Amino acid sequence: MTDTALTEIPLTTLDGKATTLAELADGAALVVNVASKCGLTPQYSGLEKLAQEYGERGLTVIGVPCNQFMGQEPGTAEEIQTFCSTTYGVTFPLLAKTDVNGAERHPLYAQLTATADDDGQAGDIQWNFEKFLIAPDGTVVKRFRPRTEPDAPEVISAIEEVLPR
Repeated sequence: MTDTALTEIPLTTLDGKATTLAELADGAALVVNVASKCGLTPQYSGLEKLAQEYGERGLTVIGVPCNQFMGQEPGTAEEIQTFCSTTYGVTFPLLAKTDVNGAERHPLYAQLTATADDDGQAGDIQWNFEKFLIAPDGTVVKRFRPRTEPDAPEVISAIEEVLPR
């Protein structure tokens, strides 16, 4: 574990710029490991809808491309950006391709994976499209497993709870 606050961990955007969660999200954040060639890839539509519907209230969806699950994100940064914007109209920020499990796990995911899901299970990311809701104060408040759709009632209610009214 690192002593660095979650919101201050150095990150790199898909276009190569240095940033942090604090810079990307001015409120709550939904951090999701994403992939372009996965059966769950259509979740991009739901994530974009969340970004549009809750953006003004302070939610930032952040996509984290990852190629660790059966090579389902093989593209270059340009290919990923083009696919996301042309296929799903993605406007939310995307980070550089990142390892979310294993020896090269990014420090962001070292902290995120310490969070348990509703069944009390913490640890490795199971698959693409696992979601972490981070409150405006930088605490991880909820972990949603990959098959939980972005518009699932439990996701919406958790987002509503952390956003200002």
